[in-house]
Amino acid sequence: MNLNKCQTVDLPRINDPRGNLTFVEANRHIPFDIRRVYYLYDVPGGAERGGHAHKALHQLIIAMSGSFDIHLDDGYAKKTIHMNRSYYGLYVCPMIWREIDNFSSGAVCMVLASDYYDELDYYREYNEFIRDAQKVSP
Repeated sequence: MNLNKCQTVDLPRINDPRGNLTFVEANRHIPFDIRRVYYLYDVPGGAERGGHAHKALHQLIIAMSGSFDIHLDDGYAKKTIHMNRSYYGLYVCPMIWREIDNFSSGAVCMVLASDYYDELDYYREYNEFIRDAQKVSP
């Protein structure tokens, strides 16, 4: 099951009275090179983001500020992860449908991605994703 590969990653923290520092190193803390970084912010109350899956893209999702919930679905099982610490990341492997909601006020969601944007890598329709996900044994 791909869902078991989606894990919370403890990122290094350097505590300092002047402010804390956390970093992410490709192929050390996450199992991929970072090709793209994007972030979600000013998400209106009640809004949902995500609502798609990727065929080949790997991602690390971090709550830089505030909190939100990430709902994961591999076509066989589902789980929800609450993100609310900037020193935790959620590794999401390919072939996982994800939806993000329950954004707190001022939340910032940063995503580190293994490749450049490619619309052909997306599943935008849940039924198409389920059809392909269930071709692979659990």
